[in-house]
Amino acid sequence: MSRPFRLALPSKGRMHLPAVELARAAGVEVEPNGRALYAHCTQWDIEVLFARSDDIPAWTADGAVDAAVAGRNQLVEACSSARELLPLGFGACRLELAVEQESPVQAPADLAGRRVATAYPETTRAFFERAGVDVQLVAIHGSVELAPRLAAAEAICDLVSSGETLRQNGLRTVTTVLESEAVLLARAGLDEHHERIAAALATVMESVLAARNRRYLMLNAPDGSLDEVVGLLPGMESPTVLPLARTGMHAVHAVVHRTQVVELLAPLKAAGASSILVLPIENLVP
Repeated sequence: MSRPFRLALPSKGRMHLPAVELARAAGVEVEPNGRALYAHCTQWDIEVLFARSDDIPAWTADGAVDAAVAGRNQLVEACSSARELLPLGFGACRLELAVEQESPVQAPADLAGRRVATAYPETTRAFFERAGVDVQLVAIHGSVELAPRLAAAEAICDLVSSGETLRQNGLRTVTTVLESEAVLLARAGLDEHHERIAAALATVMESVLAARNRRYLMLNAPDGSLDEVVGLLPGMESPTVLPLARTGMHAVHAVVHRTQVVELLAPLKAAGASSILVLPIENLVP
């Protein structure tokens, strides 16, 4: 009998809480307390491990865990054989090539023969190889932005969220090397049983993510203004319209984006809608 399915989540850092919250919403019962690195989820019958984000791609690639939440940048940098199953919509960042504001460099090709400092040497090397540009990589861990000021490199390739750190250090972006966010990944070579669990976990997580920005809208409308009411609704598909026991009235149900609710309530009421009810959605499978 094969061992239990193992899911790894970040133990700390900016992806920790969003990953744990998503796992809980998907039915993975985890209660991290800052010390325990292991938990068992009875509903899914899987083992949940908490690990350093940088270690997760390696754990997944060598088969120690079957699925995990990690940054796409970490997966790429590790040259991992793990598969990306689902983008998770948090932890967004970019790996950017940057130079000093006054630098004449305008494109990656302008750095031929120059030094590029980075904490992501594998990703940076692959980028320049694809571009056909020969550069000298300077591996640095921490304070990469200082390299041009210290004359240690003519450019840097570093992870940014807003780009404010680059601006504060007198740097400007040349190009984006990689767009990243948290992803659900799975190791290569899963057996049939574990592959089903990974696929089911991805489906449930996707349904949670799809539901977060949607609302379920229910209302009653008189037959005389039914077409007008239905015409106001921008739902995912055609609204569901059901006759009520009360003659001359129909119930209308629709799924709408949460930002549309504020814009819809007054026009719907003006069109004759009543008993308008807006509900959150926990899971949504389009």
